[in-house]
Amino acid sequence: MWMIYTIGFIVTIVLALGLTPLVKKFAFKVGAVDVPNARKVHTKIMPRLGGLGIYLSFIIALFLLLPFLPDTLTVREVNFIKAFLVGGSMIVLLGALDDRFDLPAKLKFIIQIATACVVVYGFDIRIEFANIPFHTYSSVESWIAIPFTILWIVGVTNAINLIDGLDGLAAGVSAIAIGTIAVMAFIMGNTIVVLLCLLLLGSILGFLYFNFHPAKIFMGDSGALFLGFCLAMLSLLGFKQVAIVSFLTPLILIGVPLSDTLFAILRRWMQKKPIFSPDKGHLHHCLRELGFSHRQTVLIIYGIAAFFGVLAIIQSSAAMYNANWVTFVVICVMMFFLQIGAEVIGLIGKTKRPVLNFIARLRMKVSEERGSK
Repeated sequence: MWMIYTIGFIVTIVLALGLTPLVKKFAFKVGAVDVPNARKVHTKIMPRLGGLGIYLSFIIALFLLLPFLPDTLTVREVNFIKAFLVGGSMIVLLGALDDRFDLPAKLKFIIQIATACVVVYGFDIRIEFANIPFHTYSSVESWIAIPFTILWIVGVTNAINLIDGLDGLAAGVSAIAIGTIAVMAFIMGNTIVVLLCLLLLGSILGFLYFNFHPAKIFMGDSGALFLGFCLAMLSLLGFKQVAIVSFLTPLILIGVPLSDTLFAILRRWMQKKPIFSPDKGHLHHCLRELGFSHRQTVLIIYGIAAFFGVLAIIQSSAAMYNANWVTFVVICVMMFFLQIGAEVIGLIGKTKRPVLNFIARLRMKVSEERGSK
């Protein structure tokens, strides 16, 4: 398997490096381009459809390696690979059409639900077991598992799209999350997940050569939706195949887009604006306003994503030994740094800093007490 892993990883990088320039020419030819506006950072027309380069590199490498996979694959693993291919292809097609024609949001949502239903009903992929923190490992009733699985696939599929605002940002964050899953899968001995993660990781890294600032091509919805779908599916396999994966682990893995979305909802609610109204208060916008360059902003968010990845590995490893106190510590650490970071950066609002103000008052009080002595 090590030889398959290595060959697959190298092949996907090479394929992505070779296919992405061709996809770029194709995007210009069919008119799948991104025109700059007031909310966007780029100032010139850019080709979309970069996700096709990631998808094609992954699919070609996977088909090349399928004959070399072990014969010991379970029925669920085989169904998972089929669901991955079928569902991923449907999502990429949807994203590619949106990159070209800017499809209505309702239509995209309906097709995403249909794709999730194909995965659940067509290939019997669903959350069957979960190790919920502070509870024992137990089965999940189908009437809960089916709608939750569909909701999970649709939600995570859209998560990466929410942070696709700077060159290389969404691709890099996805690579870090997928790399984290690969590490956890390796620790747990899940060879299929490791292989899929490495193939995806190689495809993303090859694409990042053209997508990192200054980008020559955007991944578009074809890439953002596909990578989100991949994250959703890989975490789903973990729920069943890896009993020690906690319910919280996949949430931590998508911590960057998830927290950015939650803070955006809170910010708009406090400002009495429509929850789904666009603004320039997202994480990358706030970091740019603080004076960080394009590349510095992206690298900072990479660091945040890596921080979430480390927490996910610690949390899932602790779950192996039912160390629920570690889960509690991870949750507290994560929530503390999320709140402090949001207040420093200004994700909620420039004046909404309750924790920082409390710490400042506490320090002032301590200083006054020392001075009085």
